[in-house]
Amino acid sequence: MGFFSFLGRVLFASIFILSAWQMFNEFGDDGGPTTKEWAPKLATLKKSIDEIIGKNIFHLDARTFVATCISLKGLGGLLFVLGSSYGAFLLISYLVLTTPMLYDFYNYSFGEEEFFSLLQEFLQCAALVGALLFFLGMKNSLSRKQPRKKTLKPKAA
Repeated sequence: MGFFSFLGRVLFASIFILSAWQMFNEFGDDGGPTTKEWAPKLATLKKSIDEIIGKNIFHLDARTFVATCISLKGLGGLLFVLGSSYGAFLLISYLVLTTPMLYDFYNYSFGEEEFFSLLQEFLQCAALVGALLFFLGMKNSLSRKQPRKKTLKPKAA
């Protein structure tokens, strides 16, 4: 059972580790294509936050955001392979942080083609969060198991 658990964690985390490696290789001086993809989404988020909080209080840099995503995915994936709960928390925080912004199906009408493809990707990320929460729940339930009590033998008089 231990080998299959490790193999499952390796296969699951390979999604994040390989993606982080690819983003790291493409990063370069300008931040790579990922930074260009995130820049308009972060600008929209900054505009929304500025409307709520106030003008020019909150600063979002796309290169810093992408570097943070690379570190969350890479470190979280490696720690998850080793069976660490902290790795699962890092991966959950990455998914919760990026999924609503990256797969914004709610900005499209129901009949549009983009709506269904973005909704599918959003639900896949939600399923990944569910799998990570399941891992955390199983890890916590295994550590809370009570040791078996030994039955005392009656003493002979």
